[in-house]
Amino acid sequence: MKPARAALLVGGEHTTFIGKHHPDFIWKGHPDFGSRRNPTIDEHLHRAALGALKRVGIEPGAVQKGFVGNFTGEIFAQQGHLGAVLAAAHPDLALKPFSRVEGACASGGLALVAGLDAISAGYDVVLVAGVEVQTTLSARDGADALARAAHYPSERALDSFTFPCMFARRMKAWCGKYGVTPEEVSAVVMKAYDNASRNPYAHMRAFKMTAEQARTASDRNPTFLENADYKDWIKVSDCSQVSDGASAAVLMSERGLALHGLRRDQAVEVAAYGHATAALNGERDFTSLTTTAAAAREAYRDGGVGPADIGIAEVHDCFSIAEIQMYEALGFARPGHGLDLVKDGTVSLTGRLPVNTGGGLMAFGHPVGATGVKQAVEIWRQMKGLAGDYQVPRRPTIGLAANMGGDDRTSVVTIYRA
Repeated sequence: MKPARAALLVGGEHTTFIGKHHPDFIWKGHPDFGSRRNPTIDEHLHRAALGALKRVGIEPGAVQKGFVGNFTGEIFAQQGHLGAVLAAAHPDLALKPFSRVEGACASGGLALVAGLDAISAGYDVVLVAGVEVQTTLSARDGADALARAAHYPSERALDSFTFPCMFARRMKAWCGKYGVTPEEVSAVVMKAYDNASRNPYAHMRAFKMTAEQARTASDRNPTFLENADYKDWIKVSDCSQVSDGASAAVLMSERGLALHGLRRDQAVEVAAYGHATAALNGERDFTSLTTTAAAAREAYRDGGVGPADIGIAEVHDCFSIAEIQMYEALGFARPGHGLDLVKDGTVSLTGRLPVNTGGGLMAFGHPVGATGVKQAVEIWRQMKGLAGDYQVPRRPTIGLAANMGGDDRTSVVTIYRA
């Protein structure tokens, strides 16, 4: 879909993504345990939204409409009705038309799509946010909550850790078809942690991952599934983080820019998006991301670009094998050759096509509802030279973000122009 009017991403902000292994995350062993607590879902959402408005340089009252991406607020934070939570961020946001959008891990991408459609419909200033707090339950109970992104009645029993098992199934299928080992796939894990170590927002910025640790199952990096068919195909290091955090972005029309005295060179244009959804329990080909490929075809067609034109990308690496399959679904590599882009440095910070420059879901973190918005803000930051220690050396002019929900059941692919 190409927006009916120019849709401009003028700026955005993140909260720091936190969880286990982040030095600011409060848990039983933390020296501040009992005297300090972790931010609530309200606090994360408010900080990101108001931070985005401040960065753009507009007052909250300028916002005409807004959307919040969130998946499991009712389960982890006992909080639904998040449009109204956003309205509480500032008195001048009260009575604005705000809504929550849900599509599992693609909730943030869908909030962005809703914002783009609002610009097309005639709104001039739209606030898009995503948030998740998911460190409030045990790992096993949290896995049960997140399993609702699959078809719970038919797929929950795959393993106590349903989604890691689903992507271990993908790892086994892809590696078996193309003659690759999971140890080789660990190269994408190292890229993620190396990038995150430069990123002050990243959940795992202070965690030191070695190549040997990423490659080898051990007490520090165990295999953990119960399903005997897939247990050996995924380790803790192959997984995205259980993170708390929020991201927010401000979308404007050209009229909105003029009304608020902003320059077009502050913004990037969201040239097109593709949105595809497949039957929840219908996946049969575990070697490719067919729904993401369909969304990418739409985005490329309506954006007037192809894979070779992309200079920066944020892709959904919920598990290490997902990033490799993303490269192939997006046309960056031929089937079976996605890992080559990691091995030859193409997708490194200094490569021809830097991907997940802040660490991706595996190391930047994955507060589920925030991820799709975070990706958009990261593209904007790189295109505007604002990424600090992980800024790519050549300022990209065309970017892509791919945000996936469930086991490739919902996918949003967006194209950006500087």
